[in-house]
Amino acid sequence: MSDKTEPAENQMWGGRFSQGPAEIMEAINASIDIDKRLWREDIWGSKAHAAMLAEAGIISRADAEAILKGLDQVAAEIEGGTFTFSKALEDIHMNIEARLKELIGEPAGRLHTARSRNDQVATDFRLWCRAACEDAASGLGDLMAALSEKALENADAVMPGFTHLQTAQPVTLGHHLLAYVEMFSRDAGRFMDARERMNESPLGSAALAGTPFPIDRKTTAEALGFDRPCANSLDGVSSRDFALELLSAAAICATHLSRLAEEIVLWTSPQFGFASLSDAFSTGSSIMPQKRNPDAAELVRAKTGRITGSLNSLLTVMKALPLAYAKDLQEDKAATFEAVEALALALSAMTGMASDLKPNREAMREAAARGYSTATDLADWLVRELGLPFREAHHVTGRVVALAEKAGKRLDELTLADMQTVEPKITDDVFTVLSVEASAASRKAYGGTAPDNVRTQAQRWIAALKKG
Repeated sequence: MSDKTEPAENQMWGGRFSQGPAEIMEAINASIDIDKRLWREDIWGSKAHAAMLAEAGIISRADAEAILKGLDQVAAEIEGGTFTFSKALEDIHMNIEARLKELIGEPAGRLHTARSRNDQVATDFRLWCRAACEDAASGLGDLMAALSEKALENADAVMPGFTHLQTAQPVTLGHHLLAYVEMFSRDAGRFMDARERMNESPLGSAALAGTPFPIDRKTTAEALGFDRPCANSLDGVSSRDFALELLSAAAICATHLSRLAEEIVLWTSPQFGFASLSDAFSTGSSIMPQKRNPDAAELVRAKTGRITGSLNSLLTVMKALPLAYAKDLQEDKAATFEAVEALALALSAMTGMASDLKPNREAMREAAARGYSTATDLADWLVRELGLPFREAHHVTGRVVALAEKAGKRLDELTLADMQTVEPKITDDVFTVLSVEASAASRKAYGGTAPDNVRTQAQRWIAALKKG
């Protein structure tokens, strides 16, 4: 009699496999540590599927009722922290199904009728990504509201506008902040556009070819809040462009957040001194007691790397996959979850900083007055009042700037006689356009930095955001 024992039948794959997986195979194959956060979506999808199966007469109503009750108990266990997740069962789908079988017995085995883990995970992931789009848009709304309020408070606070990070023309802080509101509004639009496109149900696509059972895919789609079922079963189980769109929108949004974070880092430095952050959004140094570091802004800036990296990661996973499903797609969730989590944190931090930021109006105004930022106003005055062609006015202004630079004066500190050495026709009226306040106030065309424009736009955004 042999003392060797026969290997136990593989519990997941039944009769086809007589042995369990190698230890390393189990480690690389398991995704439960990542996808267990899909438990709500998985239970929601399973309940919709079970109800539809009973309605279509594919399983009995008694089995469906047992399944629904059992799934509620599984949900309660997970919510309460008493559920045991098993790597041997690979993923959230099999973990839930195995526990369901322990709770209700044979009816649990009927739940998987007319579906596959392929359409199951695609459905769960779409549901999760759909909610992530909504959450991102909501977070952006909070940030836009904070920026709009700050813009309204600082509609007439003059600061230097930059090109090439060199002083260009005076703008107002309110106008500058509203530029980001416009960017973030487009980000919110991208998330909601992505949500609309991804709102099709893969459930019922089964493994790849559909199912011979007389299922009602419209019913399950409606139960899960989808607009319609996916029209092609191959596409339903294998596409991940919905996650790519989510990540693309996240990457663009993170880039905008990073630009604003960079400006906050600059503005709060002693070299700029345009603004300050309170202790709530600053840290100190372990060795330099005088330091106040804008760490929250720096970390928002850094999160962009994680988010754009996640997009590149999933693009690389998808770039050479033939139809339909391949296990490569198991790598879709870790990157997406990480990016969405990083974006949510960055949005919350930036919203807090936007409200916390305290502008230094005097420092901004002084900086705006340096660097001959009203030179364009002088050129425009020469065109408007003296009738000079703009190119000639540009040349005359350049000579006036050179004169001021040589004398170590601002343009509005030159005397009329000084300017008349360059262009004799210049009159005292020129001084009405040479202050930074006058320059900003003159930009009244739609979209310009004039304080009245800024107030109008800020109030428009505040009202629109309150309406949701």
